[in-house]
Amino acid sequence: MTQSTIDPADFRKVLGSYPTGVCVVTAMGADGRPAGMVVGSFTSVSLDPPLVGFFPDKKSSSWPLIEATGHFCVNVMGSDQQDVCRAVGARGDQKFVGVEYAISEHGLPVIADAIAAIECRLYSVTEAGDHWFVMGEVLRLESTREVDPMLFHRGRYGGFAEVI
Repeated sequence: MTQSTIDPADFRKVLGSYPTGVCVVTAMGADGRPAGMVVGSFTSVSLDPPLVGFFPDKKSSSWPLIEATGHFCVNVMGSDQQDVCRAVGARGDQKFVGVEYAISEHGLPVIADAIAAIECRLYSVTEAGDHWFVMGEVLRLESTREVDPMLFHRGRYGGFAEVI
C-alpha cells in the first residue's frame, strides 16, 4: 500500500465536518501553577482497566507541562463555558486568569461548573503522526451538572440541538 498525498486544508475541512466535544485537560505544574489545554479529541478507550485518551499536538507548549506531572484531569465543558475555553486556549502563562477551579484530592485543577471531571494517572504516550496519543488510567470521575455539552464544529464553538 502506498502513502497518499492529502492536502492539509482539505483534510481539516472534511474532518471539521465531524463535530467533537470540547474538554479542558488540566494539571498542577511543577511551579505550583495550573497548566491546561483545550482538546476536541477526547475518547473513552477501555472499561477494564478504565482508560481514556486524547491527542495533543506535538507543538503544544502546554502538553509537556501536563505530561511532566504524570497526572491530569479531563474537564468536560458545557455549552455555556466558551469563556473558559478561550482563556485556557490562549497562548502564554495567563491561561487561568478569571477561570474558577478547585484542587481535587489528587492535586488536580477541576474547573468549576464543568459537566464532568475525569482524573487520571498517565498510562501511556504513543507517537501518532504530528500528535501524541495519550492514554490515562481513570482514578476518579464524576458528573456534576446536566447541561448541553460544548461542541466544536467547522472551527466554531457551539451547543447541542435536539432533533424532534
